[in-house]
Amino acid sequence: MDGIDASVPTISPGRPLRASVTTFGALLWSGFRRFATYRQATIAGTCTNIVFGFLRCYVLLAVAAGAGAALAGGYDADQLVTYVWVGQGLLSVVGIWSWNELNDRIRSGDIASDLLRPISPVTAFLAADLGRALHGMATRFVAPVTVGILVFGMTVPTRVQTVPLFALSVVLAVIGSFGCRYLVNATAYWLHDARGPITFWTLGSGVLAGLYFPLRLLPDWLAVTLWVATPLPGLLQTPLDVLVERDPSALQAGLVALQAVWAVVLLALAHLVQRRAERKLVVQGG
Repeated sequence: MDGIDASVPTISPGRPLRASVTTFGALLWSGFRRFATYRQATIAGTCTNIVFGFLRCYVLLAVAAGAGAALAGGYDADQLVTYVWVGQGLLSVVGIWSWNELNDRIRSGDIASDLLRPISPVTAFLAADLGRALHGMATRFVAPVTVGILVFGMTVPTRVQTVPLFALSVVLAVIGSFGCRYLVNATAYWLHDARGPITFWTLGSGVLAGLYFPLRLLPDWLAVTLWVATPLPGLLQTPLDVLVERDPSALQAGLVALQAVWAVVLLALAHLVQRRAERKLVVQGG
């Protein structure tokens, strides 16, 4: 192949940082473009989020009106409205749903071709997932939040650090959600079909992430245990609490820091599990 540049873009410590960033950006953009093609699904999903937003909002407002802010997790009416509608917008951004692409590729054997590529499957899937989240932020996040503002009104942040902390918290939530979903899908390396664990994840993640109700409604000892012992509250509850300024500034920053710790831990576990799975495939003769 004289005269032909047959170089393959990779992400590795041996390549210049600029080349690795360019490759990661290309994968991210491909994830964005992929989800941008599903226009009808985007519209349908957005309408569904808005309908459920009305249902959840009226239920939580009824709870606050009947029990008072002290028994409604410490949220006032405006904070609950913001919690619900921003939560509906973040649902598709963070990815609290069933994701089975890795499981399907393991079942079909297509994962073998992924392992031949010069980029780790964890890195490739993460870049594509960030592109998906960016598309969700540009489309499915805006409509529910706009409806919430026009119909109910929302609380406005009063602290300077709230908006950048919220943005950082959302990014960490996306990474944490990806780590959880990747680990759940990776059980297919050993189970050969991860549909059971994926179903369990889909059912449990919404409840424990704070989608259906704020975790502050639970007893304090249980809410704290969930926050410290699991990454799930960091997927939705933490970004929403940061935005509505439910806690003092120091605690806001502490919750985002805890998110960062869980994001690092989950990505490290994903890489570790992937390496162990590759060794298992070799032992099986794959």
